[in-house]
Amino acid sequence: MPIRLTVFFAALLTVLATATLPARAFETRAGSAYVLDINTGTVLMEKNAEVPLPPASMSKLMTVNLLFEALADGRVTMSTQFGVSDRAASTGGSTMFLEQSDRPTVEDLIQGIIVQSGNDACVVVAEGLAGTEDAFARMMTDRARDLGMENSSFGNSSGWPHPMQRMSMKDLAILARHIIVEFPDYYRYFGQSEYHYKGRAPDNRFNRNPLLDLGIGADGLKTGHTQEAGYGLVGSARQGDRRIVFVISGMDSEKERAEEAEAIVNWAFRQFTMKTTVKAGERVAEANVWLGSADTVGLVPAQDVDLLIPAGQREGVTATINWNGPVAAPIAQGQELAEMVISRDGLSDTVVPLYAQEGVGNAGFGKRLTVAAERVLALVMGNDAPPAALEPDVAPTTN
Repeated sequence: MPIRLTVFFAALLTVLATATLPARAFETRAGSAYVLDINTGTVLMEKNAEVPLPPASMSKLMTVNLLFEALADGRVTMSTQFGVSDRAASTGGSTMFLEQSDRPTVEDLIQGIIVQSGNDACVVVAEGLAGTEDAFARMMTDRARDLGMENSSFGNSSGWPHPMQRMSMKDLAILARHIIVEFPDYYRYFGQSEYHYKGRAPDNRFNRNPLLDLGIGADGLKTGHTQEAGYGLVGSARQGDRRIVFVISGMDSEKERAEEAEAIVNWAFRQFTMKTTVKAGERVAEANVWLGSADTVGLVPAQDVDLLIPAGQREGVTATINWNGPVAAPIAQGQELAEMVISRDGLSDTVVPLYAQEGVGNAGFGKRLTVAAERVLALVMGNDAPPAALEPDVAPTTN
């Protein structure tokens, strides 16, 4: 078993050796930040990422998400019209300039929130889906918990300053990833460059995302700014087969936010490469079998193991295979038996489930009798522990 693992890891080190430039850490100017590679789930960078902070208009992503979910389960359609209350029409800050006599459609409101960052559009959606904005804010908080966003709470639908309006950068990345993965048909609105409802407010028709027209694959998601929060951005970009989500907050100006966001995108794509290190079905280790027709069973991944590798990294990579063993027979082919944890300096671990490469039946009568005799002998000799051959496997670590 250790030999099989060593062979695998030698191949991985060969992959690493193909890189030529050393990866550099990114020292962000943001007060808090989080960068996630969506394909592999690898966290590329985090800084104060779990601290609840005022999210400003970046919290509009949760309002949009709840509207997308209403579309997905049929509660509304793109042509459903919402009324505009006096409260919504009188909302300050950035708006899409709705009036009480308007009946905007869901599609209008999606664009008004995403492109124009309309606070009034958020209130219309909140009241249309939950009756009141307070009730909608509670829905937002509950949904955040469902999605694993542990450091988020909401006091309103728009991100207007409020003591309850708090989100961590990690939570915003979780939400952004959810929107991208679950609502690909609606995600396209985040890349829309301009929109203005009924031709109103032409000066407020442009998307505030500074990266959309730079040719770096950026296609979302949402900016935010208040005096309290500073300038922030939840962004996503795709280049080739890779997609990243990044979140920054606490920047001092629009210019600084734009520069930092572009630098993060370039760093994330140029300082890391994607490598397939193990093919689906390739045996990477073996586990001992208890009372089986075979003494060992091969451990294989069900899918290709794609690793995000810092450019030039040749050290600081370890693989550990964990299981509880020996594994009792019978074992079905494809049965999950173990996990492989791959660790790299400066990056989050990659955990890969491992499955039985082949089925293993029960041992025959003769083998079972022999094992029982060994057990009795061990007890007679005053040794309560089973013979060494029967002890659980120790998870090997290869550097």
